[in-house]
Amino acid sequence: MRSLPLFSSCLAALSSFACAELNLSQPLLSRQVLPGTFKPPQVFKNVNLVRNTNLDKSYPRETINVVIENIDTKPQSEYYLPFETSLISRVGGLEVRDKKDADSGFFKVEVVGLDAQSSTEFYLIHLPTPLAPKQQQTLSISYSVLSALAPVPAKIGQSEKQYVQYTFSAYTPSAYVSEKQKTKLKFPSGDVPDYTTLPADLNAEKKVDPQKQGSTFTYGPYNDVPAGADQDVSVRYEFTKPLTHASLLERDIEVSHWGGNLATEERYWLTNQGAELKNHFSRVEWQKTQYLNPPSSALKGLNLPLHPGAMDPYFTDDIGNVSTSRFRPGKKENLLELKPRYPVFGGWKYSFRVGWNADLSTYLRKLSKGDTYVLKVPFLEGPRLAEGIQYSKVHLRIILPEGATNVKYSTTVPLTDSKTSIHHTFMDTLGRSTLELHAINIMDEFRERDLIVTYDYSWTAGYRKPIVITLGMFAVFAATWVLGSIDTSIGKSKKA
Repeated sequence: MRSLPLFSSCLAALSSFACAELNLSQPLLSRQVLPGTFKPPQVFKNVNLVRNTNLDKSYPRETINVVIENIDTKPQSEYYLPFETSLISRVGGLEVRDKKDADSGFFKVEVVGLDAQSSTEFYLIHLPTPLAPKQQQTLSISYSVLSALAPVPAKIGQSEKQYVQYTFSAYTPSAYVSEKQKTKLKFPSGDVPDYTTLPADLNAEKKVDPQKQGSTFTYGPYNDVPAGADQDVSVRYEFTKPLTHASLLERDIEVSHWGGNLATEERYWLTNQGAELKNHFSRVEWQKTQYLNPPSSALKGLNLPLHPGAMDPYFTDDIGNVSTSRFRPGKKENLLELKPRYPVFGGWKYSFRVGWNADLSTYLRKLSKGDTYVLKVPFLEGPRLAEGIQYSKVHLRIILPEGATNVKYSTTVPLTDSKTSIHHTFMDTLGRSTLELHAINIMDEFRERDLIVTYDYSWTAGYRKPIVITLGMFAVFAATWVLGSIDTSIGKSKKA
């Protein structure tokens, strides 16, 4: 099993299953370990840096647009992005591209760790083409921070508003000098009762920070910010929505050539990281408020959009089948509406599994030459919530037919591990080839990222199971006939 290189033209062709080869790759997220005394070489400077932080979901989404310039005498291709050690483990979906050439694809990124005593770690961004001296390039760096919002107060009444606090640095962390930078925050509403103010002498325009315009706050601009500069600030804003967090998602996709079926099952372990209840839960008060349907910090339900053609859905939890679900077929998408047995308030947990079947021909094509098949499925489906959902760990298994060989995969989702294994099911002889992919710190924004898998599957391998079943039945009949022909009766003794 191996990943494959990326070419957008081939990806476009693969969307119609017309490409003869896969050429798309996302390398596994690697990690270097350097001594604690390491400092990034000062070969770049940030000419202009703007960080946009979007707080309309249950996790902050940050986009850094920065114009970098090579101030060294030699071409440079390694740009370091620093994070605190306690923060880097919660950074997810970090992607870098050329802002002026977005079609060129994502840059290669790897984690650079220092020794245990260091408080800083880095993401190392590899520029596709080394930047010549005095040359500039505009980078667009986007990522999300999981479990970054803290409810303040930590406990509220069942029908009260929820406020969360986000702490960050007004200076965007950088390993290089920034000639000019600022940070913009977009809140879900204008209800922001508390925030840190900074003196006007720090601002390049001599204005007190933050500068407010509707639901947008701006810290900066700041001039000549040194490398590693830090200025902690906090904002507290109204967010009466659940902070839905999945500690683990296990997703199995099973391919059946004989049945022409694609079976999907997902197992969730959810937690609401919002404010806990100040008093005991009141079912009566909850039922009264449901007629008005006001905003609530509790998780009431989950909507799973499925592709057209999905059928036979089921929804179970630790107790058994959950009847509070509804399946709505549609032309553009099918909608599976799930309602847990109880509203999931802050600090509460809920685990369940959901599954469905689909026509395999919608996702699988056979290439014109040889015995190669191309399977194209979403890497992540799952609930679609306005406030978003974050996944700490995602384990995905693609269970291929028995006899599948030469398994290759392709996805733009950052992975931490991948391997092939053998999965045994009913009447298997050698077991089914299974592709296992692992990812961490994934957000619901990766829902429709594709996973493309190719494998070889000969016609002889397809007849293996019917032959085994037929031979097994003949063996059972033969054994029954042999045992039935044995005379086990006790004969009468002859008289003398």
